[in-house]
Amino acid sequence: MSSSRKDNLGYLEHATEQIHALLEKKPARIAFVPYAGVTFSFDEYEGRVKPVFEQLGYSLSSIHHRNIDPCQAIEEADAIAVGGGNTFALLKRMYDANIVDLIRRKVRAGTPYIGWSAGSNVACPTICTTNDMPIVQPPTLRSLGLVPFQINPHFISGKPAGHNGESREERLAEFLHINAPETLIALSEGSALLCGDDAAKVLGERGALRFATDGSTVAIGENETFQFSSVKGPAGFSDWPDFTI
Repeated sequence: MSSSRKDNLGYLEHATEQIHALLEKKPARIAFVPYAGVTFSFDEYEGRVKPVFEQLGYSLSSIHHRNIDPCQAIEEADAIAVGGGNTFALLKRMYDANIVDLIRRKVRAGTPYIGWSAGSNVACPTICTTNDMPIVQPPTLRSLGLVPFQINPHFISGKPAGHNGESREERLAEFLHINAPETLIALSEGSALLCGDDAAKVLGERGALRFATDGSTVAIGENETFQFSSVKGPAGFSDWPDFTI
């Protein structure tokens, strides 16, 4: 999911059907990863997220509590949710907790994964298309690699009057110029991707944009799908080609 909020709606209020589309309204114990939160406590973060999922019929517990082993919580979960915030802090803390390889293995084995904002960024091969500042330094920019393409959440086209810095399109064009032939999907607020083994459906009426290497874009509308190569083959993540960073 691109974001936890859309317009003036409440926290994850817009995402009810997006969450149900993945979890299918079946009872599920969700392990929540709050590590992207920086200016508020993990307890506060869980307090925002837990009631939303419980109202939808799912149980959720954060992995940060002292009496919880993060690895065991992930291992025993029926689904994994990773919240938004700062992507660099999120990835560093995930590596510190030794859950990166575990989440990757669980999801490739079929465990549903739901992320928003930074939680979507870490689902990509790298976090290179985040919008966040590197407030901490993870051991690497490689992330979960659950999908073989990059995501730019919170995408807003153009730039406000008086702003003389680069637009989001220009920044993403820089990434693609250096990292060709990467595939990049930009998600507007409220949009999401429902990903399977080799295809993704766009959710949300604002759709998505697929960026080409030359910076041109192709719009993908609500409920449209696009194909990609499966990431569940025999090759391990360490066998993926290096990324130019």
